Amino acid sequence: MPYSDSDTKERFARLPALLLPWFAQNARALPWRRDREPYHIWVSEIMLQQTRVEAVRGYYERFLQAFPTVRELAEAPEETLLKLWEGLGYYSRARNLQKAAKIIVNQYGGVFPRDYAAVRALPGIGDYTAGAICSICFEKPTAAVDGNVLRIAARIAEKRDPIDLPAVKKSVAESLQAVYPKGHCGAFTQSLMELGACVCMPKVTKCDVCPVREICQSFAHGTQATLPQKLPKREKRVEPRTVFLLECDGAYAINRRESKGLLAGLWQFPNTAGQLSPSDALQAAEALGAEPIELLREIHKVHIFTHIRWEMVGYHIRCREKSGIFLWATPEELQSTYALPTAFRIFLENGV
Repeated sequence: MPYSDSDTKERFARLPALLLPWFAQNARALPWRRDREPYHIWVSEIMLQQTRVEAVRGYYERFLQAFPTVRELAEAPEETLLKLWEGLGYYSRARNLQKAAKIIVNQYGGVFPRDYAAVRALPGIGDYTAGAICSICFEKPTAAVDGNVLRIAARIAEKRDPIDLPAVKKSVAESLQAVYPKGHCGAFTQSLMELGACVCMPKVTKCDVCPVREICQSFAHGTQATLPQKLPKREKRVEPRTVFLLECDGAYAINRRESKGLLAGLWQFPNTAGQLSPSDALQAAEALGAEPIELLREIHKVHIFTHIRWEMVGYHIRCREKSGIFLWATPEELQSTYALPTAFRIFLENGV
């Protein structure tokens, strides 16, 4: 295993003594650090997946105001839940939160399970989130290894094994788990998170203020900028799409996406694969039963998913008839009631 050599183990063994005092002095005041309530930590960790801390702050506060307990989350209407999540993306995270909340209510009486295996088995919770919850909330020596921690480990040990290999992640987790300090597991997990977020960052390394630079091989050899190594990135697939902004009497046509696949079950503006010309778009609107009167605007937008890039042209078309195959929503309802994923919500920026 790449991180099981004696030199790396010795360096990792010194981490708690170096990190814990630094964290006590430098920890950011984040809303999810006010307590160790498992429900709060769980919600924050799910929100923080692939999302910046500053973007999450407001969502976290609003979410807990709406659903202050796991039981209220379990019982919430899905439409309300998705509207609160609007703009965070990766909507399966919100759905899995609610699925897990229902399990916690039905199987555990509304009390968050303390056993790592039980936490890991909940929908939407992987090794990292289970490790974070169990260490922060229950003081268990369970490592929470994400990109930040993998980057720190690679630089400290000066390892060039690609960090996105499962074997590397497993080896880092095992090596860190062995040095978790009893009674300070939660603080140690959070100190590693803090170091990766504020000091040992991907493109900027603040080695002059780093509390672990004395054990860091990359700092000693000046190789910080070359680490960590990753596998070559896959090219994003480009998908051209046409989006129909059909307007009738001040309301706009929306419908739900299919229950499986990308953006499953979310509201959307009608759309189709490929980029249609203006005349073809009007014909398509006619076929949808909207009886177009005139084309008002042509809007171009791009939205990037993990592996796909949508290159979209949107046609704002005034219509004579509210086709019954759609739900028609006012701009106010689009803002307050119906959750549109960012890929479609960006068209609202143009005044729809």
